[in-house]
Amino acid sequence: MAVPTAFFAVFFAYPVAAIVTRGLRDGGRWRFGRIGEVLTDPEILRVLWFTAWQAVVSTGLTLLIALPAAYVFARFEFPGKRLLRAVVAVPFVLPTVVVGSAFLALLGRGGVLDDLWGVRLDTTVWAILLAHVFFNFGVVVRSVGGLWSQLDPRQEEAARVLGAGRFEAWRRVTLPALGPAVAAAALMVFLFTFTSFGVIQILGGPKYSTLEVEIYQQTAQFLDLPTAAVLTLVQFAAVAAILALHAWTVRRRESTLRLVDPAHTARRPRGAAQWGLLWAVLAVIVVLILVPLGVLVARSLDGPDGYGLTFYRALLSVPQTGGTFVVAPIEAVWNSLRYAAVATLVALLVGGLAAAALTRRAGRLVRGFDALLMLPLGTSAVTVGFGFLITLDEPPLDLRSTWLLVPLAQALVGVPFVVRTMLPVLRAVDERLREAAAVLGASPWRAWREVDLPLVRRALLIAAGFAFAVSLGEFGATVFIARPDNPTLPVAVARLLGRAGELNYGQAMALSTVLMLVCAGALLALERLRTDRSESGDF
Repeated sequence: MAVPTAFFAVFFAYPVAAIVTRGLRDGGRWRFGRIGEVLTDPEILRVLWFTAWQAVVSTGLTLLIALPAAYVFARFEFPGKRLLRAVVAVPFVLPTVVVGSAFLALLGRGGVLDDLWGVRLDTTVWAILLAHVFFNFGVVVRSVGGLWSQLDPRQEEAARVLGAGRFEAWRRVTLPALGPAVAAAALMVFLFTFTSFGVIQILGGPKYSTLEVEIYQQTAQFLDLPTAAVLTLVQFAAVAAILALHAWTVRRRESTLRLVDPAHTARRPRGAAQWGLLWAVLAVIVVLILVPLGVLVARSLDGPDGYGLTFYRALLSVPQTGGTFVVAPIEAVWNSLRYAAVATLVALLVGGLAAAALTRRAGRLVRGFDALLMLPLGTSAVTVGFGFLITLDEPPLDLRSTWLLVPLAQALVGVPFVVRTMLPVLRAVDERLREAAAVLGASPWRAWREVDLPLVRRALLIAAGFAFAVSLGEFGATVFIARPDNPTLPVAVARLLGRAGELNYGQAMALSTVLMLVCAGALLALERLRTDRSESGDF
């Protein structure tokens, strides 16, 4: 546990504490009165209200649309199911910048709906809500559907034999078993939407702002560190409460359910109602997921002289008019792959050691450490990125001028995914196997190599794929620390969207398409590796 603790202390707790302290201390004195000033500011209250409101509505819409799909994937067997299960998870690993770009191309000014019917939804709350549903649809389908597929359907059938109607049997038998999983999924969706940055930054415009966007603006544009520090503390408190509720629901799920092999619970749809539900879910997947991604690809090909590769070819040259690029935008592809590969290695090392420690120990201290590992998912990435700049700039950790700063920030986001993927599989390893290896004289390292590694190798590859995908798309912290001569793909997309002109917009769509294809390829590879056991994991 020493290595993960040290990693989080140096690269998470220290930068965040430093930036908050710098904002709330002036001349050696704490400025706690600033907290009251910020929290009573009408503009800040408006941001807080919109942050909470859109998160609640986004979560409700996601559950409403995704739960029927979770049932279909859990209980029905149909051609192409494995491929579709990968497709619904693609949005979750896509960078938020790409998601925002896709809905900008579909709903924004000059977008598809604007061209066809004059319908303009850009910089409106509806575009934001739909983008959040798109992004989190797979979270509910995978987490709730994975558990639903392992619930024994004979329990509900027994209730119906005893006289209960179909709905009554579902309400009394299945719903209580699914309740903790639904609550956990809802909390995770709320967490992701509450801390939304890239989607709001691209779609929200000047009118709509979340806490994360406001922290970015106060830090980068207004240089108001006291206000940013207060908002960081507010977001941190809210995220801690969400994670505490999530941990409680996960413990309930782990301690109360008896699960069966998912292969025995799915069957072909029967009757018009089940076939109708299947086709309705497929239509939702097409409209909600495939159409925005397809529009993104179409916009990247729609050049000034008709459809072609004009915008892709433009990525190969350095802009001649100056601006934010000093290298060809295509260089961002190589930079992102290089950074993500290093971040994945760091995340596997730290997350693997953390998961092993959590497997072998128990108690409140360990549960607290488990929650600590999840904090980077909800803590302001903007604060972390800016904290890197002001803390890691002198010996013995003078990293500000090195390329390592970016993958270290990305690894912070990848570690929770490694832990959540590895932990269920490590806990399933029979402890008696390790004890037998120790009795035969194996050292702890050899016991892990000979016993644990062969059993968790597949989960380790899945964890690596998740860490790679999320590192590839990290934006909040990277936008601060990526150098102009070494931009990452999400940063390059955001910079292109921030500049006027058809060429810049087309290049942004082209880079977003490249990023989408890389992430989708990684996820499809994961789907081939995924096992039924790993399907019941937390992600």
